[in-house]
Amino acid sequence: MLVKICGITNAEDGLAAAEAGASAVGFNFYPQSPRYIDPAVAREIAALLPASVLRVGVFVEEPPGAVAVVAETVGLDIVQLHGGESPKGLRVWRALRAGNPALAATVAAGGAEAFLIDTPSATLRGGTGVAFDWSIAAGLPGRIILAGGLHEDNVAAAIRQARPWGVDACSRIERAPGRKDHEKMRRFVRAALAEEL
Repeated sequence: MLVKICGITNAEDGLAAAEAGASAVGFNFYPQSPRYIDPAVAREIAALLPASVLRVGVFVEEPPGAVAVVAETVGLDIVQLHGGESPKGLRVWRALRAGNPALAATVAAGGAEAFLIDTPSATLRGGTGVAFDWSIAAGLPGRIILAGGLHEDNVAAAIRQARPWGVDACSRIERAPGRKDHEKMRRFVRAALAEEL
């Protein structure tokens, strides 16, 4: 089970996520996000993380060239795309909204290493803190990552219902936007990993 902690903005939280057993951490490069991080700061944090932890960059409608530059600057392993970007030569996770009527067809068409299914919102591109009906993700082909409102008290039920490849938590394990609650984070990772035993 891949467990991603998204919205990392400081070294303390990044290292705590790694110590908790997270498989991946997410750096948000969308300027309108309260969890935005400058690529230079992300690079410093990424350099401190164990090699086993995937460094994921989150992008929203950025030109492919800009995505590639940030990926190289930070040392990203994965780019998570929340728009129509199609950068070449990078490992891609594509974010999709759970309410999209073309969801199943888009996933079936492939074109990404994994698909992150998130709660639809009219104003936010992720980080809503609201869960969706996990049955929407059940049975989708390929690698599916559940996101949206996940925390230590509901992640086990989400995994049992949707059987995803991975899970992603952000706002529900924070004490403030971009500042993680380390105990909530540890409990989330522990609960998620317990479901694969």
